[in-house]
Amino acid sequence: MKNSQLFLTISLVLLAVVSRIIGAETGAFNFAPVVAIGLVSGLLIKDAKTAILIALLGQFVADVYFQLFPTATNIGFYGISQIFVYAGLIAAAFIGKSLNKVNATTIIGGTLAASTAFFLISNLGVFFQDFYGISIAGFVQTYTMAIPFFKASVQGDMLGSLVIFGAYFIAKSALASKLKTA
Repeated sequence: MKNSQLFLTISLVLLAVVSRIIGAETGAFNFAPVVAIGLVSGLLIKDAKTAILIALLGQFVADVYFQLFPTATNIGFYGISQIFVYAGLIAAAFIGKSLNKVNATTIIGGTLAASTAFFLISNLGVFFQDFYGISIAGFVQTYTMAIPFFKASVQGDMLGSLVIFGAYFIAKSALASKLKTA
């Protein structure tokens, strides 16, 4: 792995961990851009296994933190629905891998697709945890109750994508101009 890839990998994992912890500690639940990080890693990291690892590692490290320092609203490891959360992050990385170009249209479309996939997959886990009953009514209730969280997730992912890709383009541009003058 090149130094730039290693730096990007470590930066994305740290961003995921810090944003989840700050979001939880400040009550800004689901505002952490973890899905955006999965999307970015899928799009920018060449190796698919590394991209998936980035998507999962930030979530996992934050889950370990919450396991060690639980709050009234966050615990680290919480049951079967967590498997679906991790599956949603893998889906985001695969969506990033499927994108061909890094431009505004693919970033916005990819972020919406990744946020939606995460919403659908992760809430399927909530349904299977039987909070609202394993029935059609329980299924509808699960997704209805999750809509407010979806709004915060999309906002966090859009902001995260904007910041991460903006930083990527600025760094790429600065490096290119530095190489031209060298």
